[in-house]
Amino acid sequence: MMITENMRVCEVLDINEGLEKILENHGLPCLGCPGAEQETLKEAAEAHGVDIKSLLDDLNKSPL
Repeated sequence: MMITENMRVCEVLDINEGLEKILENHGLPCLGCPGAEQETLKEAAEAHGVDIKSLLDDLNKSPL
């Protein structure tokens, strides 16, 4: 499954909670955050100054 910038953070974590480590490595401590249910990856990245392209590359390269 391809992860896109329009997916909500909780959808990414539903794919595999192991992806949380990648989010954290990019400065997005999302697990347990109320915004994870509502924000898209793009919105979360913009709010935290994260490069969305780099984040998506790492999430989609993950073997998890």
